[in-house]
Amino acid sequence: MADATLPDRARVFTGSKWEPIAGYCRAVKVGNRILVSGTTATHGDTHNVAPGNAGAQATYVLDKIVAALRAHGAGPEHVVRTRVYLIDAEDCEPVSIAHGRFFGDHPPANTLLQVAQLIGPYRVEIEAEAMLPG
Repeated sequence: MADATLPDRARVFTGSKWEPIAGYCRAVKVGNRILVSGTTATHGDTHNVAPGNAGAQATYVLDKIVAALRAHGAGPEHVVRTRVYLIDAEDCEPVSIAHGRFFGDHPPANTLLQVAQLIGPYRVEIEAEAMLPG
């Protein structure tokens, strides 16, 4: 969705009830840069996908991120940075394996953090930044 007041920007919304409440979108494109918000394994407004399985949640999250990128004409090959937030360090390997399936051919810079807690019943949250050529 183009922004009438800022013509250099376009946004992707997912229909989450939180987008208008918190004032954010799934992804925003500014010039050739695409920023994807922190994303959890939520289907619809409330369904937690794959409870307790961080690897499966990461796969679901990365699918959502790639869909937001595609809406802006990009793909996983354009991702230059990811940030991964885990509540349990033991989830590092399954989440990293999922990340590698998406980005193994074009590895971005990556930060993986263990945090005390995520909002909601999630094991992992991921955000991404992409750059289109030009």
